[in-house]
Amino acid sequence: MAKRGGFRIEHDSMGELQVPKDALWGAQTQRALDNFHISGRPMPAAFVRALALTKAAAAVVNGHLGLLDRPRADAIMEAASAIAGGAHAEQFPIDRYQTGSGTSSNMNANEVVAHAAARASKLAIHPNDHVNLGQSSNDVIPSALRVMAVLGAKRELLPALVHLRKTIDKRAKAVGKTVKTGRTHLMDAMPLTFAQEFGAWSAQLDSAQARIEDSLKRVRRLPIGGTAIGTGINAHPKFGKGVAKALSAATGAKFEQAGNTFEGLAAQDDLVELSGQLNALAVALMKVGNDLRWMNSGPLAGLGEIELPALQPGSSIMPGKVNPVIPEALCMVCAQAMGLHQAISIAGQSGNFQLNVMLPLIACDLDEAMQLLANAMRALADKAIAGMKIRGDRVAAALDRNPILVTALNPIIGYENAAKIAKRAYAEQRPVLDVALEDSGLPEKQLRRLLDPADLTKGGIKGGASGSGG
Repeated sequence: MAKRGGFRIEHDSMGELQVPKDALWGAQTQRALDNFHISGRPMPAAFVRALALTKAAAAVVNGHLGLLDRPRADAIMEAASAIAGGAHAEQFPIDRYQTGSGTSSNMNANEVVAHAAARASKLAIHPNDHVNLGQSSNDVIPSALRVMAVLGAKRELLPALVHLRKTIDKRAKAVGKTVKTGRTHLMDAMPLTFAQEFGAWSAQLDSAQARIEDSLKRVRRLPIGGTAIGTGINAHPKFGKGVAKALSAATGAKFEQAGNTFEGLAAQDDLVELSGQLNALAVALMKVGNDLRWMNSGPLAGLGEIELPALQPGSSIMPGKVNPVIPEALCMVCAQAMGLHQAISIAGQSGNFQLNVMLPLIACDLDEAMQLLANAMRALADKAIAGMKIRGDRVAAALDRNPILVTALNPIIGYENAAKIAKRAYAEQRPVLDVALEDSGLPEKQLRRLLDPADLTKGGIKGGASGSGG
């Protein structure tokens, strides 16, 4: 390759062009850099790592199959593995809004791996003939996308989700026996314990984890070996299964070749499904975040049931104001994740005949959603829930005045009589027990037992039916 000033001359099937002399990429990467000045944001590092892992696995398999001589196979594998470990990150600058198949990113990887391998081994290594042997962008990119998704979920998203759930469970155990006023329609309802309220959050997260893990069973199926359109043209019959096995060995995650490689190229339904589970997780987290904001509201004019850690001043003009900043950040993350799912859904339907043509968008948005959700869950666990305090006096005062406790008297005095007591207690701002003592005709001992908030959290019928209840 000829060098000219600060550039060198590279060529591809379309001719010659200038490439920065120190760049490890070649002509096809340079063409993409010249063509796509759109976002200024390259493909995410997680995707580059997954793509490099795929290239390393392909080299291992091609070496075992005798399609590459051992020195070249080893050189390619070592260069690709180094990139997967973070080396040469600056050599992957192509904009994420590029050709829909991700061909630009595939050739970027092929060229960088080839140059790095050639430099280290002193061998002639060609980006297409050697690094891309037995592959096409059309099967490599959707395979790398799935590798990225599985590794991101297993190494970051799911551990963060488990950490949050365990933090909630720990706080529930510590404050769980405290009884508080329940709310439906944002209005006072029957009592429950903090353990029961936190337990609902934990159950939501447990269900989200199960759904994500179930989706990963389908995402781990790689269409590698399908090459151009799914037929496997120019690939050894054992190549696809071999690459999946090599990726499993290299990452510790389980991968397998897709049973139908045509599906894996043309359709990305499994990735849309995974995105849908991230969307459902975002829905659950938004609920938790908003519950915390309501419970923390005040401290005087709101509910004021809990006190979140004070992390920073809440106003540039009102001294002493402190805001629930972590739940607010979480809710913004959830809104973003929901929007990303919409984009991924549109991208997923953009498969025409034998190829989806929005693969880079799916890769970027899946990675962003997982990263945001994982980071936000850890922040919620460590900076909000772990240090949250219960304002017991405030909780008890509201509970004592809750007229809805009279619900427990329905089976004995009937719904309408109980409603009269509730309305009078609310109108006179008196404890429901006091009014019930005057109006129910029931003895104090029985009323105290029936209206005990802690006992009411256990459910069931508290007294015999009168025939008029319902």
